[in-house]
Order: sequence, then C-alpha cells, then structure tokens
Amino acid sequence: MQDYSGYGSYGGDYGSTAPLPPMPPPPRPPRRRVGLLSYLAVALAAGALGAGTVVALYHPAASSSPAVPQPGSSAAPAAPAPLPSTAVPQPSGGTGTGGGSLSKVEQGLVIINTTLQYSSEAAAGTGMVINADRGLVLTNNHVIENATRITATVAATGRNYPAKVVGYDVTGDIALIQLQNPSGLNAVPLGDSRTVKTGDTVTALGNAEGRSQIATATGQVTGINQTITASDQGGTVKSETLHGMIQTNADIVAGDSGGPLVNTAGRVIGMDTAGNDVRFPDQQNAAGFAIPINTALSVAREIVAGHASSAIVIGYPPFIGIYVGQGTSSNPQDQAQQQQQQNNGFGGFGNGFGNGNGSGTGGSQSCYTSNAGLSVPAAIAPVSSGTLVIGTICNSPATAAGLTAGSVITAINGQAVGSPKSLATIMSKLHPNDTISVTWVTPSGQRKSGSLTLTAGPPL
Repeated sequence: MQDYSGYGSYGGDYGSTAPLPPMPPPPRPPRRRVGLLSYLAVALAAGALGAGTVVALYHPAASSSPAVPQPGSSAAPAAPAPLPSTAVPQPSGGTGTGGGSLSKVEQGLVIINTTLQYSSEAAAGTGMVINADRGLVLTNNHVIENATRITATVAATGRNYPAKVVGYDVTGDIALIQLQNPSGLNAVPLGDSRTVKTGDTVTALGNAEGRSQIATATGQVTGINQTITASDQGGTVKSETLHGMIQTNADIVAGDSGGPLVNTAGRVIGMDTAGNDVRFPDQQNAAGFAIPINTALSVAREIVAGHASSAIVIGYPPFIGIYVGQGTSSNPQDQAQQQQQQNNGFGGFGNGFGNGNGSGTGGSQSCYTSNAGLSVPAAIAPVSSGTLVIGTICNSPATAAGLTAGSVITAINGQAVGSPKSLATIMSKLHPNDTISVTWVTPSGQRKSGSLTLTAGPPL
C-alpha cells in the first residue's frame, strides 16, 4: 500500500447565537498545486483564532435535537431510539448503462452547510441521501466536525432542511445525519465497491469549491486499498490515517467531501473524502481519494443500531464549555506559549478584544460566545501541571461552576489532569447530563473544587 501525507484545510461557521444571514458563495479560486493531501470540505469564513484551540472537551452521547443546544439551555435531550438495520440499504451489484445515469445520482445529493458558532466559521460540503423516507444522509465526519448547526439543501430541488447528527466515526471519517421532516427525497443508487478495479472509469460529483451547485469530474481508478494520511489546519482533528481507500485521477476538489464517486453503471461506489494536488509536473499525478461505499454503509448501519464504540459516536457529545490549547505538554506555561505561537502564525489573532462577544475587555473577558477576540490569558495559575483554560463560553457549565480564563484544571472526578489530551481522554468516558467534580487553580493561586452538569455539544 502507498502512503500519502500532508496538510490542507477546511472549516465551518461559528457565529453568534442569532440566525446568520445566508453567505454568498465565494468566487472560484485558481487551482492550487500544493503537493499536499487534504480533506475536501470548504471553509467559508476564516476562524478568529489559530488552529490550536478547541471549543470543548466532549465525546459520545445521543441527541434528537436538530441543532446543538445552546449553553444555558435545559439538559441534553434523551437518546433517540435506534433505527432498524434496514434503514441503511445494502450495497448493490446491479448493472445499468452509463447514459443519463448520473441524473439519478444527482437527485439524491444534498449541499451541506454548517455553522460552527464557537470557532466563528462556516463550512460547506456534500451529502448523499441513502434513505429517502427517513431522511438519512451519508457524509464525511470532517464536514460536520464542530458544527453547532447543520442545514442541507437538496441540489435537485433547492429545498432546504435542518439536520441533526445521528452519529459519526472520527477515525473512519464517516458521518450520518438526518434531515428533519423529509418529503419527496430520492436516494442515490448504490453499487458494490468490492467490484472496483484499477482502470475503471468513474465520475466524482460534489459541491465543488462551495459554489452551492453540483459539479462533475471524470477520470479513472488509479489505485485500490490505499492508505492515506489526510490533514487539515482548521478543525480539532489534525490528521487521520484512512485505510482501504479508492484512488482516482478525477479532479475532485474542496467542497466535494461527502459526495459520490460513481461507476459507469451510474451507481455510487465511493464517498469523496480527500484530495492531493501537485506542485511540479514531474511529481506524482493529482489524486483524489474516496471511502469505499461498502465501508461507509457498514459504519452507517452500526450508527442506526445505536452501537457506540471507541470509534463510533452516537448523537451529540457532552459539553463543558472551555477553550483549551492542543499542545502535548502538561505544563500550563508551555501550553500558553504554544498557543500564542499558533495565534501569531494565523495573522496575529488574539488581540484580546471581544468584539461584543463577552463581557469585559482585553484578556480579562469573563466569557465568550465565539472565539472572536480570544487571546492567551495574561495571568496563569501558578501550577506546574494541568490543562490551561484559555477562555470559557458564556452560559456554559464551565462558567456556571466559576471557571475563568487563566485557570488550570488539575482533576476531574478525582483523576489527575495534565495536558489537554489527558483531559479529553477523561472526558471521553462522560455523557451529557453527567454531573462531574472539577478541581482547578485560579490565576491568583486559589485551589477550588465544584460540580457541574455537562450539556450536549457539537460533534468532535
């Protein structure tokens, strides 16, 4: 197997809690030849903080809400009842002709737009309807990552639906969402990815470059069972290794994430996921990569059955409401320094001004409704180990408990906390509605303990 690695970017939209006006599609940019493999969602608005900051620490839980509950709302919704396994169709080995067959695929495609409120961003991708009656849509996990609101527009009709997260697999980059109150939908015709061979002619479809319309690109399968490392510069997932991928020279680009790779019989045999452009003509050919449809459907089947695992998350995860760095150090001073370097590397963000998103000014803001104006706190708790709180989200469990920027979390439920990764590991065993004990040290050196009840947060 061949390994590709590199860095690209994608994003989403984190704005205010008020409804956002529709964003016009960006102008079509020139083709980039960067020689790097990246996910294929499109960032519609630049984040206000460097890539090293995440919104909260959360992990699996279930929700039936079409949008993530806002901080300060009532307790997280109850888990939805599992859907029958028949809600996700089996792969089909059926045949057909290529003439006009793409139109049936296009009728089952949706354009996905996400709001990522806490990161001041917006993102766009593609999805495939796999169950028209229930409104189930297959897409990539990185398309919905950190989304506080998801909408899907049926490409063929222009009808718009709010959507909720049914579940997702971070390690496999697969997600299943459900359109609310669906009617008149069409499912994409499915093929069998086990029949795919090198040299097969294929067509990729998707919301190319976030232009809110479906574009097509034809090429050949240039490899099967490929292992790739796909990266991004905007989300909490820095890189993921994906296995068993279909490689193609079809010109798939950002925005195609979650779209179909279709064979000449007009059946979906893969889900567009990552792309690789080249810098020089003598380097490897430009490549796109798709998750085999059999793999994606298998994960979707586990999701509808409610089978959570170390890889599969059902519904929405728990939410504490803090911004932390992504450094691996357990030393809070090192975490602050790494975050400051990341902020400076992204246009000098972190000037300390809240832009109306919190109370107070400069680095002393008591809380934020997005990361706009979020900066590394000037005063940090005088401890040598723990996770530094860069900021808290207004009306979240963290602010209710009294946590402030510059505090350092040292324990959760009596278990010692070091780096942000260690805190995430502890939180991964928790759920919305769980009441937890938190121990922290304030910037003035006071040691405090308190309890808080986790709510539901955006998917990881």
